[in-house]
Amino acid sequence: MAISGSFLILFLTQHLCINLTSLIPDNGETFNQISHFMGHNPVVQFILQPILISGVIFHFIMGFWLEIENRQSRLQKYSQVNTNTSWTSKNMILSGLVILAFLILHFYDFWVPEIQEKYFIQSLPDPDKYFLELKHKFENNSARTLIYCFSFILLGLHLDHGFSSAFSSMGIGLKQKNTIKRIARGFSISITVGFSCIALYHYLI
Repeated sequence: MAISGSFLILFLTQHLCINLTSLIPDNGETFNQISHFMGHNPVVQFILQPILISGVIFHFIMGFWLEIENRQSRLQKYSQVNTNTSWTSKNMILSGLVILAFLILHFYDFWVPEIQEKYFIQSLPDPDKYFLELKHKFENNSARTLIYCFSFILLGLHLDHGFSSAFSSMGIGLKQKNTIKRIARGFSISITVGFSCIALYHYLI
């Protein structure tokens, strides 16, 4: 669970860095170039993308399996509630379900049309389409923008606990626990703010 989570953290960082280029005031030229490369590079498409999808599926299956296993191991609820435990750590499965629902929407919005165009419609590649597609999804669409921003908040909360827990599970940084927690908090805030700013920018501008 920790290894797959760490892998997805690396992907989120890369994904945010690419999407932030859509904020560069060059009419989407930089974003289009990077997106076209990622969308048509055979290493990315046929090696890295299947690994990523497998990692996402594995992470969610493991999360559900561990939740079921933990519930079955306790025949009765705890007599006392640990007030020092954060809401996030106690509801990782809930935030995970929201993120899963968001991923399905996100795949429907961007990945499914890309697959249809390349492998079913088989139209000629348009290297300038990506910025317009991204802008079109959020432009004058309050509902989609709110759903995305709400999901980014839940993703940030999920990461805030999951990031530090991954290091702890792998036995890394046990002596620097507080430092790892501060890094996790900074990273989760950066992911939430970064992705939300992208959605809001293309909604407002």
